[in-house]
Formats: sequence, structure tokens, C-alpha cells
Amino acid sequence: MSHSLTEAEFDRLTARSPAVLTAEERAALEPYRVRRAVFLAAGFGSRLRPITGHTPKPLVRVRGRRIIDTLLDACLGAGIGEIYIVRGHLAGQFDALLEAYPMVRFLDNPFYPEANNISSALCARHLLSNAYVLEADLLLAQPALIQPYQYRSNFLAFPTAAADDWCFTVRDGIITEEKLGGRDCWQMVGISYWGEADGQRLAADLAAVWEEPEGRTRYWEQVPLDFRREHYRVAVRACKPSDVTEIDTLEELQALDSRYKEEV
Repeated sequence: MSHSLTEAEFDRLTARSPAVLTAEERAALEPYRVRRAVFLAAGFGSRLRPITGHTPKPLVRVRGRRIIDTLLDACLGAGIGEIYIVRGHLAGQFDALLEAYPMVRFLDNPFYPEANNISSALCARHLLSNAYVLEADLLLAQPALIQPYQYRSNFLAFPTAAADDWCFTVRDGIITEEKLGGRDCWQMVGISYWGEADGQRLAADLAAVWEEPEGRTRYWEQVPLDFRREHYRVAVRACKPSDVTEIDTLEELQALDSRYKEEV
């Protein structure tokens, strides 16, 4: 079997149990293995105050479990042991993760108080090849979304009749536009994968956009999906709205965990 698989061949192999794959089939899948995961965790989480005044949002516990743990456990379950967390707000508190996750490495973002999340991606720009990039404040209900192999660069999203959040226009499975709000679109979920070549391009393009006059105000995903769109062909990977929850407000947190109802 060739080590350059068609998408149909890739889908056929990854649908089977690893235990039944031949040595040749496992070798054919190896170029598509996810090598690492990069978590963006530097932000203030200001919409979840007062909780995030003393706890970084990814470390907030929901029903006793830290939000980021749901993502970390899924990565480890997929065999991804090279894990980086870009931290900023209350950075020292992330050290508590090392007790359960000693493999985690930290990258400190010195720009987080004055820049958007492009600054976090910039800190990790040389680690984005064959890598998941994950917003660290997502509550993951479907760990199987973090898979050990990926065929091409993609963003998780789900189809919706209308969205008031960041969403995509999609044509033939490829993202053609990112926009804030829309109809008959795909709502973005903050988990993406970047192949080897695209990750290398991102390292250069993130640095270039950062240096532009408004560069520090950008969201990192605008680089491949908008400002340098001509360099990429990013697919959409479908999930369900219930698979991943982003907790944006105290009210949403209280609905998930009644212990927070006493917060003011």
C-alpha cells in the first residue's frame, strides 16, 4: 500500500480497530498521525467574572472537573503526549496541572494583556505542524472528536440555520469565508488541526500579520481563514452542538453547575 493515501483509503483504515490493521496499513497511516496539541489559555475570561478574577477560565471546575481536563484527557486518550499550554492570566495556577499531567509544557505569553489571541498562537507558531490547536476553555463531551490521525487541515463546526457567533461559509466541504453571524452556515468550534505544510505556513503568516498596523487586534484563525486565505484550503469537520460547550457567561456556568448560583 502506498504511503500517500486517498481520502477514501484513509477513511477506510481509520474506521477499523487499530488492533486489526496490518503493519503495512499502520505504516501508511503514520504520516497522518497528530504529533502534538497546542492549547490557547492566556485570556482573561472576562465574561465569566467574578469567577475568573481568581481562577483562569480553563481551570474553572464544572461538576468537580476542570474544564481543560476534558480536553487533556481526550488528547491523551488519542495517544497525543506532546502537549503545550500557552498561558498568561494567573499563569502560575496552571502549574497545578502537572500533578495529573506531568507531560504538559508551558509557553508564557507576555503580550496577553494588550493583544488578542493571535499573540498566543504567535508564541506557539513553530509547533503548529501536525498539531491540534484548541481553545482551552471548551467543555468537551465527546472525546472521540480528538482523533489520533487527521487527513487534512480542518476546523470543527456544526451546521446551523442561523448563528450570531463566529461561523463559516462552506462549499464542497471547504471553508470559503469566516464571518461573525450568518444564516445557513457552520458555527465554529474552537478546535482545529493543521497539517505539516499548513503548520509551517502558519508560522510565517502569523508573524507577518502580527507586524501589520492592526495585527495585535486579530484573532489567530483570521490569519489562515481571512488575511492569508489564499495560502490555505481548510476543510470543515462536522460535530454536533452538544459535543462541545463554550461557557461564556456566569449564567451559563450556573446552569451547568448549581454550586455557582451563589456567585454574585
